[in-house]
Amino acid sequence: MIVLLHDVIQRIFTIYFFLCIIYVFMSWVPNARESSIGRIIGKLVEPYFAPFRKIIPPIGMIDISPLIAIFALNFARDGVTFLFSLFV
Repeated sequence: MIVLLHDVIQRIFTIYFFLCIIYVFMSWVPNARESSIGRIIGKLVEPYFAPFRKIIPPIGMIDISPLIAIFALNFARDGVTFLFSLFV
């Protein structure tokens, strides 16, 4: 049961990770974020990116806060994996 829960949580982290990556790449394509898919992904990803944008200001025209947010997401995923390894 715990292994199944761990697998589900890992898959959720992986899907969210790829949504974040897709959203970052969409910023390179003109008007991609304004498409219906871009707006849906934005509604899912922007609330996670917002605290990082408040802490880390853009460097000129480059916003590195999504990169830090993705690293934090991977760090959280590794933390969850570690916690589950304690119970198995």
